[in-house]
Amino acid sequence: MARLRYVKSAEELRKAAGTNTEFLDSSIRSIRAAYETDPELVAAVLPQPLKPTSRPEIHTVISEVKIHIAENFDIEIGAATFGVLCDYEGVEGTYQITMPMTTEQAVIGGRETFGEPKKLAQIDFEKQDDSIVAKVTRMGVTYLELRGTLGKALGAQDFSDYAYCYKALPSIEKGKGFDSDPLLVRLEWKQHLREAQAVEGEVILRESNFDPVVDLPVKRLVKLQYDEGTSESGGQILRSVPGDWLLPFIHQRYDQT
Repeated sequence: MARLRYVKSAEELRKAAGTNTEFLDSSIRSIRAAYETDPELVAAVLPQPLKPTSRPEIHTVISEVKIHIAENFDIEIGAATFGVLCDYEGVEGTYQITMPMTTEQAVIGGRETFGEPKKLAQIDFEKQDDSIVAKVTRMGVTYLELRGTLGKALGAQDFSDYAYCYKALPSIEKGKGFDSDPLLVRLEWKQHLREAQAVEGEVILRESNFDPVVDLPVKRLVKLQYDEGTSESGGQILRSVPGDWLLPFIHQRYDQT
């Protein structure tokens, strides 16, 4: 029988599950920021049942990621997240509005496994001496930029970042919404930082029809930090939600302006 790579045996499926990049540990260099924006904008951008917290904050991270597939075999990608601090049943996390990535594999895996709002983008990450600049560019527009000068050492840190997103399938029937009720997902990113440094700098948002982060303007910079370390990812489905709760927000995932 000729070789047919579109079908896998049970043993091949078992081995493939062990190298699923969505669940593998990664080494990361990141610049992360938190800033305050208008409280009414935070409330407006959150789909039910997510709730605003007392801190109207946007959290964004731009990273260089090295995914460890096997011994002496790594995949390197650029990754970014941009979202709104929120709460679900007492657990604070970031509702992910957009998650640009540099590779198709990272986009497809995150969307289909966790419902992450990933998009292909160009990500530039440059650190020279005490200076750091990280940028996200799509459709010819550099719409998100974090830059600054490295400062005080903050030491090693271990913590979990929680994030929320919706796993949803748009309907094959015109105007229907979704094929089934969307699923609310909580992600957990376990961060093990061997070093972290405060950054004196700024968050720059630029106008883009396809990635309108500028609609959530910077009112006050809360935190800007550079770090290096490793990350583990996982997640869980919390509940299903009525499609009407998500429908006003899902268009942006598909660049429908």
